[in-house]
Amino acid sequence: MAARKRCVQAFVELRSEDPEATSALAVARERLEAGRGLASLRRFRVFEIAGSELGASAIAERLHGSSQFYNPAKERCTLRAAAEEQPPAAPEEALVLVFERGGARRTGAERWWRHASGERVEVREGVVWALGFGPGGEPAARATELAATRDRAHGLFANPHFQECRVCAGALPPLDWMTRRDPRPARRGRRST
Repeated sequence: MAARKRCVQAFVELRSEDPEATSALAVARERLEAGRGLASLRRFRVFEIAGSELGASAIAERLHGSSQFYNPAKERCTLRAAAEEQPPAAPEEALVLVFERGGARRTGAERWWRHASGERVEVREGVVWALGFGPGGEPAARATELAATRDRAHGLFANPHFQECRVCAGALPPLDWMTRRDPRPARRGRRST
């Protein structure tokens, strides 16, 4: 079996209020039973960069110096370079990762990285929804109920016909969350489905 490539995650969030997250929160609360207890909702674009030999500070510098990943005038970027590091979500928030099945690779960003550093990396992009729930109920089950759309009354974030979705609540998501065959965390703790 081939060894896994070292992977880091870059979480990108708007500096101002996110209209897409605001709208999704309103729809979930008003129209979906599982969304009634939703207290907060945030959205991140997430990049997984696999194969770089650079240290965390050099990777962060590379990310901050390129328009391939985010616009620093309107967004902030947080690098997660170790599995034990907390993503920029609260520990009690359930995370829902959504990415296009077969379409998450960002070849333009990969070409830019190779040109800028000489390294060949794989770059994938998805969206992470951070769901904060009020008291009561199991966050993983509630997030799973909201994750994939099944009909008008169930699901919100992913269209299962062309998107993958993975839920992680109560632990840290793996750094290679999009490419992991078994999407559960590598360590004990939080459940990811």
